[in-house]
Amino acid sequence: MPIEDEVTAVRANHRFDEARLEHYLSGRMANFRGPLEVRQFVGGQSNPTYLLETPDARFVMRKKPPGTLLQSAHQVEREFRIIKALAATDVPVPGVHLLCEDAGVIGTAFFVMDFVEGRVMRDPLMPGASAHERAACYDSMNEVLARLHKVDFRAVGLGDYGRPDAYVARQVARWSKQYEASKIDEIPEMDRLIEWLGRHIPAADETTIAHGDYRMENIVFHPAEPRVAAVLDWELSTLGHPLGDLAWACRPYHCPPGIDGVLSFQGMDLKAAGIPSEEEFVAAYCRRAGRTSFPDLMFFVAFSFFRAAAIAQGIAMRAKLGNASGTNAAERGARARLMAEIGWEVAQNCEIKTK
Repeated sequence: MPIEDEVTAVRANHRFDEARLEHYLSGRMANFRGPLEVRQFVGGQSNPTYLLETPDARFVMRKKPPGTLLQSAHQVEREFRIIKALAATDVPVPGVHLLCEDAGVIGTAFFVMDFVEGRVMRDPLMPGASAHERAACYDSMNEVLARLHKVDFRAVGLGDYGRPDAYVARQVARWSKQYEASKIDEIPEMDRLIEWLGRHIPAADETTIAHGDYRMENIVFHPAEPRVAAVLDWELSTLGHPLGDLAWACRPYHCPPGIDGVLSFQGMDLKAAGIPSEEEFVAAYCRRAGRTSFPDLMFFVAFSFFRAAAIAQGIAMRAKLGNASGTNAAERGARARLMAEIGWEVAQNCEIKTK
């Protein structure tokens, strides 16, 4: 998708003093020279993202949204830290330049990173692509996820990036709290799902770097080749169980078809399209991770839909408060109930299979 289709004028509720930002960056980035033009990326639902263009270069800025924020959300400081740490690994990430935690500059904390030339697949079905290209893109996405989970987080300075144990229990507690703080309507399936997750947390525990929102829309592919050029949007990253990321990427296999804005692989001829089946995608990851199987995968799929429901509820609340980052925030937020219903259905099937 051309960059002109990816950006728009800065939305009214996300404006800031652009002259002040230009002055700030001019004194701190050696490769920055004005005049500065600022436009806003149309994607994303949490931290507003901006294209910064100068006569010599393009950069990307991520900042916290304005207004009242949920506790522990929108931590651009953590995003900056992990992207900087991963620069020394084989996980492709943009180069980062600076982090500003002084809200006096443009109203909130922000960081600046390189603009990575490439393609962002807003539609993971990749219309217009050949089956061969789709297969190669999904395989590269799978390979990079396995690379991420092999990174020695202590060796790259992320030993204190999160607690290296009890990831699922902590995530259930955290997102349950976030969900309650942003709840607009009662969702009985969410209450049942939360209770079920608490009773079925797998005994086996592992710790890797977890991206938290690993999906095609958060990846830049090479401009001409079907390979990952950079992984973006690390806001939800932490130290966690690798199955959290793998199951998150598997959600389209479990979503019902025909729901506007919800990706579903059900009913598709995946082989003809070049998209791997869930079994093939998981098997490829297992091969790269040195595993034979993941018996707890379906628990983590249910867990992923729980997280998706809690995140959607937060988007709905931001839409209600008027500080949402995406233009379709209200529509995205309305999916909280659907995500909870799918998660509860997966959970019930898990329980049946384990009896």
